[in-house]
Amino acid sequence: MPSRVLARSLSTSQMAYNESSQKLNTRRTAASSPVEIPDEGPSTSLRTRICEIFKDAQRSTAGHRKLATSLRKVQEACCYEVPNAQGKNQDQFGEDDFNVEVVRCMIRLLCVKKSEGVGDRIVNFLGVFLRRASEKDIALIPQEMVEETQTLPETPSTRLTSHILSILLPLLGSKEKVVRFRATQLIAHIINSLDSVDDEYYQLIRTGLLKRVRDKEPTIRVQAVLGLGRLAGNETEEQQEDPASDNDDAASGLLGKLLEVLQNDSSADVRRSLLLNLPLTPTTLPFLLERARDVDAAIRRALYSRLLPALGDFRHLSLSMREKLLRWGLRDRDETVRKATGKLFSERWIEDCATSAIPAQTKPAAKATSPSMDGLLELLERIDVVNSGAGSGIATEAMRDFWFGRPDYRHAVSFDDAFWGRLTPESVFVARSFNDFCNDETASFRLLAEEKMPEVTKFAFFLQRYTNELINCMRYNNAMTEAEEQEDTVEKEFIVEQLLHIAKALDYSDEIGRRKMFSLLRETLAVEELPEDITKLVVDVLRGICGSEAAGEREFCGIVLEAIAEVHDNVAPDEPMADNEDESFHSARSELSDSAPMKARSGGSTNAANDDTSEIVEAKAVREIMINIKCLHIAQCMLENVEGGLQQNIHLVTMLNNLVVPAALADENLTLFLHCFTKGHDALQVTALHILCDISITHSSLVTAEMEDPALHRSIYKIFSKGLKASQAPEVQSAATTALCKLMLMSVVQDEDLLKQLVGLFFDPATKDNAAVTQALSYFLPAFCHSMRENMEKMAAVAAAVIHAHVNLADELDEEKRVVSATTVSNMLLDWTDTRKLVARDVTAVACDEASDKEVKGTNGDVHLTLAKTLLERAMTCGCPKEERKILVNMVGKICVATDSSIEKLRAVTDLAAEALDAKIATDTTTRNALNKVHQALRNALGEAASVGRSIEDPNADKTGVGHRADVVDASDIEETLLKLEEDKAVKQGQDRLSEELLLDEHENL
Repeated sequence: MPSRVLARSLSTSQMAYNESSQKLNTRRTAASSPVEIPDEGPSTSLRTRICEIFKDAQRSTAGHRKLATSLRKVQEACCYEVPNAQGKNQDQFGEDDFNVEVVRCMIRLLCVKKSEGVGDRIVNFLGVFLRRASEKDIALIPQEMVEETQTLPETPSTRLTSHILSILLPLLGSKEKVVRFRATQLIAHIINSLDSVDDEYYQLIRTGLLKRVRDKEPTIRVQAVLGLGRLAGNETEEQQEDPASDNDDAASGLLGKLLEVLQNDSSADVRRSLLLNLPLTPTTLPFLLERARDVDAAIRRALYSRLLPALGDFRHLSLSMREKLLRWGLRDRDETVRKATGKLFSERWIEDCATSAIPAQTKPAAKATSPSMDGLLELLERIDVVNSGAGSGIATEAMRDFWFGRPDYRHAVSFDDAFWGRLTPESVFVARSFNDFCNDETASFRLLAEEKMPEVTKFAFFLQRYTNELINCMRYNNAMTEAEEQEDTVEKEFIVEQLLHIAKALDYSDEIGRRKMFSLLRETLAVEELPEDITKLVVDVLRGICGSEAAGEREFCGIVLEAIAEVHDNVAPDEPMADNEDESFHSARSELSDSAPMKARSGGSTNAANDDTSEIVEAKAVREIMINIKCLHIAQCMLENVEGGLQQNIHLVTMLNNLVVPAALADENLTLFLHCFTKGHDALQVTALHILCDISITHSSLVTAEMEDPALHRSIYKIFSKGLKASQAPEVQSAATTALCKLMLMSVVQDEDLLKQLVGLFFDPATKDNAAVTQALSYFLPAFCHSMRENMEKMAAVAAAVIHAHVNLADELDEEKRVVSATTVSNMLLDWTDTRKLVARDVTAVACDEASDKEVKGTNGDVHLTLAKTLLERAMTCGCPKEERKILVNMVGKICVATDSSIEKLRAVTDLAAEALDAKIATDTTTRNALNKVHQALRNALGEAASVGRSIEDPNADKTGVGHRADVVDASDIEETLLKLEEDKAVKQGQDRLSEELLLDEHENL
């Protein structure tokens, strides 16, 4: 890292460039170059030699080292050789002459555009020369001098660097973007090429580059962060050496500003440059790793292909971060990112584990280690295979890429009897992933799986052994009390699950092995303690063993139903069988009535049943619930594997009548689900909301206003209202929002209070972090309003209340919290109630073109008139604040006034607008003009209706002509209304004129 040289003395070379404001030497340069080039004077042999070197350097980068050596010789001749005693001749030059000539060539570079490759080559050459010259100068300094002073003295190279920086730093703020780019590029390249920079210029460089980080040109920002990344690493080292120093910390210093740029800069090149140049520290690592979710694929690929391999041992990362990196990379939408992640896992991470598993004396020097099963098992343990390998977890995808990219491990792995005799979660997952990979690929890999995996009969014995261990452990835990320590069954469950995944892909052509596996799975399925995930896998394997034909499906259904009956018999042996039940299948129905206990088989046990305590009755009820849940889950797993019709399979008909239908009467338990939401935790509340939504959609009468139980009706609405307010539980709030949106779109729920709450939730800044709520409402609100006119009318009815609630919310929140502006809210409400955007074509939205006799979509503004009426009524109330009144009136000024609207509504809104003008609710000019404009538009619409003399049909009238007759509005009534409005306006104008004259006279008297 570039450290700061403490020597402060300046040589004469730093003052050599004092004539930067002189005239340019040629007219062409003066016309095109934004950088002033001083008078160069006569040409010398030194200039010729240096120009030849720079000329050769801009051709190719291949000879830069050789050219840097040549330029160093020239510098040594000027700086270290003593002139003749007779004086300086034409071939002898000093250090100042050399520095001026180098800067002269550098200045020409500042006007070269970025697209010219010669500019980048000269920048690279200058960095190579300064680094080589600095190394040579340091080698000439006696070591005793450095140890004595603890500083590096000034050298010709440091003076040349200071001279160059003194020229470049003022140009960082140039108006020409080309000059800013080249100056920033040169400074960044210099500080990345050298080990030390003068302390005086260090602060100037830091300040200048920080300003360029905010430059409008992305290319300049890239060069600025390249230089600041080196400086940030230097400051980080200083803070580690001296934690009590006065330097800014990472949050507010240079490193914090660069991390902010890394997160927020709009240019992908800037973010990528920072990703690859920031120092790797505990402070910067989380910010660097989150670039795995960057929008640019090149940045994500650079993270997995360059940063993470250079990071070192991956085991230093936390477990959650390892899992996230694998999941983000392997499931990335860009193929190159997925390949880079797979290569990282199968080459870099496995080598870290395999190397640590080998003793230090036998580690290879500089080549990849041989396949190590211990290293592979440790790698799987490091990514928590028990959680990430379940089902189709990320560990499954990672191992698929691993087996594909490491053929040495494919051929080295061995699954002998000793392997199957001491299975661990990691080892069984190796076997499962290997088996899945081989069966998904070509035939050659399938042959490899057949060669390494055991035959079906032997595998069935292994499966039986580990299944028995799991069942015995679970039964032991069930027998233990809560105070006693129980055994952990997670790993045992995982082992059995992986064995069942392997069993799904085995070849069952061997009849002996097939029968053994069939009987084992049949017995396992009837075990009541079997976990649900294992139950599903057992049913899936049974389906594959029975075959895909119709006869195999019937056999499969019969076997599963027998297992269900056996579960019922094993769990509740004392439960009687109904007279009308099939003897081969016991129904899982249970009467959970609190008043009717279970009957005994014989009359002699009646007295014992009466002596049961409430705890025993409750335990029996819970036992019956567990019976239903277990049987229904097995039935669900069976139905997921059935493809035939219901009527053609007698087993499915039996199950439907005796198991599914009795348990499906869930609408009777609606009160139970309400109680679960009220008293349950977050996960239970989410489940209860889902159930309430499904039941309400299926049985819509339960939540309609005409239901028989109004208390239950109010309780359901109250549950949804509480769910919408659950801001502390985002999952509950999103579940309530989604459920209510579905019910309102299907017109099951039509409550205006809940609609108002949904609209308020959409504009509430507290929900901005809940993406599920925001996304659901963003779709629901326009879809709800534009789908039906009735929905628009509901929105118009609650609009004034929404504005009032939003204004109050804005007043209560702090200024730091960003609230959606009231103008935005009003514009969206106007859009949602605009009938011109109505999708459903109803009678009031369709007109008839008499010329072509075709239906055309007309414009009916009744909804906006309803909205205007609601807004004006709210604005003219005494308790309406001034700011809210202004918003309401401006909103009224934007309504769509259509001539096809109802004359009654036109007349009512016109009267309200005139009354609002008389009341002078519009205090400022803008609001007053908006109100006058809408009032004039309403009067014009009334006038047009009067001239046409059209009749308005009542929307509730019978369209066939039978029943209520259409109400015909006389044109004379309309003309009379208009004349009255004109008279009222003339009287008002006369009163205003008289008031002005009185005020004028009073002023003159004074």
